[in-house]
Amino acid sequence: MEYRLLGRTGLRVSALGFGCGAVGGLLVRGDYAEMIRAVARGVELGVNYFDTAAIYGAGLSETNLGRVLAELRPDVLVGTKVMIREEELDDIPAAVIRSVERSLSRLRRPQVDLIQLHNPLAVAHQPGRSWLTAPALAVVGEALERLCEQGKARFWGINGIGETAALHAAVELGQAHTIQCCYNLINPSAGQPVSPGFPFQDYAGLIDRAAGQGMGVIAIRVLAGGALSGSTDRHAHAAATVEPIATGRDYAEDVAHARRFDFLVQEGFVGSLVEAAIRFALAKPEISTVLVGISDLAQLEQAVEFVARGPLPPADRPAMKSSPAMKSPGY
Repeated sequence: MEYRLLGRTGLRVSALGFGCGAVGGLLVRGDYAEMIRAVARGVELGVNYFDTAAIYGAGLSETNLGRVLAELRPDVLVGTKVMIREEELDDIPAAVIRSVERSLSRLRRPQVDLIQLHNPLAVAHQPGRSWLTAPALAVVGEALERLCEQGKARFWGINGIGETAALHAAVELGQAHTIQCCYNLINPSAGQPVSPGFPFQDYAGLIDRAAGQGMGVIAIRVLAGGALSGSTDRHAHAAATVEPIATGRDYAEDVAHARRFDFLVQEGFVGSLVEAAIRFALAKPEISTVLVGISDLAQLEQAVEFVARGPLPPADRPAMKSSPAMKSPGY
């Protein structure tokens, strides 16, 4: 397993992060025996970063991860998240403290390594949406800093989802230690330039800007919620439906976009689209860890194998860019 620095935190995280969310679903809908086998095997294979959130399964992910880690007692890093609801905006510090203390209780830990804001960011307040503006983010940051000072968290980060201008402004402040960024074959704009006419949200090099501020970058949606498998089939533990983030209008459209990369398999660059997606994200050196949502032990073993093969080599990049898939508007 390769390990990378998580920005200026000084922590070294596995290049593959274990996603404990509802999209993969193992830590939400799996049975306990499956969970403990997968986590134990992940640790054995060198995975040392586990990512969860209070809203995953309405707390089930944190509860199950806490139970598993309490039994196994591995030396790993744990990150969770805080979601501020609109009705809590009048007292953000209290909402942050309440959420973090509940997360710590579910995780059975006195401290987590990383607390991340889960809300998307916006330039202006949008009634009825949980997107936060700069003033609210400043208050959240102060509350999370206090929790770090109290020893309840070591570092804090933000969510790289929302309006591009708001995200870049938040990164430019240089306060947060980490950011989670969407980065995948369908929408790579957070990590590489895209052409005029690009059909999806342009994150305008958000990864590079964050890394330039010394932030650790956690790549999310590297499989576009599973669409980059090239199949509409869903695992029994996975979320039955997935709402795209900065890609197509729906999951079926994302699957159609994913199939444009079949040439990577047909021409022998990779054995599957999943391998291509993981190794593509891994090739961005500014990314600290590539987060993959896990549905079962076999998926974990497969993801670790793909990471072990390393990033897509530079020699493959010209082939990718000369393909019909990469000649479409935006690439």
